[in-house]
Amino acid sequence: MSVSQSLNAADCSRGLGRGYRSFTTVIRSNKEVALVAQEPVLFSGSVKDNIGYGLKDIPEQQLEEAARQANAETFILGMEKGYDTDVGENGSQLGAGQKQRLAIARALARRPQLLILDEASSSLDPETEHEIQKSLQEIEGLSLLIIAHRLRTVEKADQILVLDGGRLVECGTHKDLVERKGVYHSLLNGHVLQNGE
Repeated sequence: MSVSQSLNAADCSRGLGRGYRSFTTVIRSNKEVALVAQEPVLFSGSVKDNIGYGLKDIPEQQLEEAARQANAETFILGMEKGYDTDVGENGSQLGAGQKQRLAIARALARRPQLLILDEASSSLDPETEHEIQKSLQEIEGLSLLIIAHRLRTVEKADQILVLDGGRLVECGTHKDLVERKGVYHSLLNGHVLQNGE
C-alpha cells in the first residue's frame, strides 16, 4: 500500500457523520449499549426467560417486540409452547440461526442506543440476515456497530471502517470504497471470486 492510501483515525472521523468524539458523548452508561457476539450464550429455561435475562419485570409486549425486530417471532410461535418453550442447556434445542436471533432479541429487549453486532449474523442465511438488518434500520434512535467478515453484511452501512493488520486503513461508503480501489475493493473482489456472489 502506498503512503497516499494510508489513513489514520482522525482522517476517518472527519468523514463520519457524527465523528468519534461526539458519538462517545451520546452513550452515557453501559445500559445504553448491547452486544451480540458470534457465539450466543443461552441458558436453560424458556425462550421468554432467555430474551428477558437480566431485566426485572419486563413487560411481555416488550419481549415480543424484541423478538419481532430480531426476526425470531415466527419460529418462536411455531414451537409447541411458544415463548414458554425450554431452549435446553446453552440453547441445545435450537438451531444456530435461531440462537443468534434470540441473542439479538435479548439485546433489543434492553432498548439500547448502540447495538454492537460482532459477527452476529454469521449463522444466519442471507434472507434472514437481510430481514433483521431491515428491521434494525427502522428502530428509532438505534445506532449499529457491525463487525463482520462477510462483506454483504456491511454493504449498506452509512460508513465502513476497513482494518488491515489491526490498523484503520480506509473508511467511507461501499460505493466510495469500491471506487477508491484500495483494500476494501481487493477484499470485495476476492470475496466475489471465492463465493461467486
